[in-house]
Amino acid sequence: MITAFVLIQATPGTVPDLAQALLDVPEVAEVYSVTGEYDLVAILRVKEYAEMADVVPARLVPLPGIERTMTLMAFQCFSRHDLERLFSIGMEE
Repeated sequence: MITAFVLIQATPGTVPDLAQALLDVPEVAEVYSVTGEYDLVAILRVKEYAEMADVVPARLVPLPGIERTMTLMAFQCFSRHDLERLFSIGMEE
């Protein structure tokens, strides 16, 4: 699974509607409103790297309210939750 984080600057006043429109794209797993230079972060998951070339420029960027994006491709996932789950196998009560 390929994961990318898309940082999105939104037109003022469009964040709630834009967040919902992003969630309507099947490859978008989660959307967060954030502080700072960007307004939203969309987490995308696709099966193959080449799919990102279609999803981001062809399906996300044209959405009303998106002014600018920056896409960060993930190399590896490090998660405390996954480690806790792994080390607790067989310890359930």
